[in-house]
Amino acid sequence: MEEWNNVYEQICERLRNHSYKLTPQRQTILKTFLENIDQHLSAEDVYQLVKNQYPDIGIATVYRTLDILAELGILQKNDFGDGRSRYEFSSRNEHHHHHLICLRCGEVAEFDDDLLESLEAVIFKRSQFKVMDHDLKFFGYCQKCQGTLS
Repeated sequence: MEEWNNVYEQICERLRNHSYKLTPQRQTILKTFLENIDQHLSAEDVYQLVKNQYPDIGIATVYRTLDILAELGILQKNDFGDGRSRYEFSSRNEHHHHHLICLRCGEVAEFDDDLLESLEAVIFKRSQFKVMDHDLKFFGYCQKCQGTLS
């Protein structure tokens, strides 16, 4: 828990350094992501989770806060092809993990093995282009949904 408190404090400091106020609503949204660290939350998901604590919070406030957090590199904004942006904590100093997206139920799982390092080396050798990050998504059917395919 102490590790999460440190992460939370670093995020709060980054907001303050960019002249953003740390409102109770923003604090609640940040804590929602910390409490759901393994999830890929949409603005609507966040809204449903925070409105219990702040019944007067509007969906527009959630969208604005998510935009700010993504702009500052705190959150990574993802498009999984379902018409909704989803957010997760950003990993600036390392390659981003890959996503496995079920076409039936919409479940998103993470795949952490970076099997593209050799391709990046070839890219650099041939073109002198240094890859800093990449984004790879696999679309298919999760184990649960495979059993329901006819």
